[in-house]
Amino acid sequence: MGASGSKTRGLWPFSSAGPGGSECPGGEQALARARALRSATPFVFTRRGSMYFDEDGDLAHEFYEETIVTKNGRKRAKLKRIHKNLIPQGIVKLEHPRIHVDFPVIICEV
Repeated sequence: MGASGSKTRGLWPFSSAGPGGSECPGGEQALARARALRSATPFVFTRRGSMYFDEDGDLAHEFYEETIVTKNGRKRAKLKRIHKNLIPQGIVKLEHPRIHVDFPVIICEV
């Protein structure tokens, strides 16, 4: 009934296989991965854009067109969302670098 941790192998070089802190087989691989992570930058400089361009070149999250619906002799304007002919914005450069979400560092101020 006790809680158990993740069964997969993590990236932490100091994880142990069992009680007593014995080193797990393949510890050298974990150390090599940790060294590779230290050389990688923790910052993200670009992101995927969440907006779209329409055929007129306008940029927005969503596009609508106004349609006239006649019901019981009354004309009524209705907005219809456009899904076709939209081009994704692409890669957007961030103003300020962000820290990558998967970077294994605890950030705290003491």
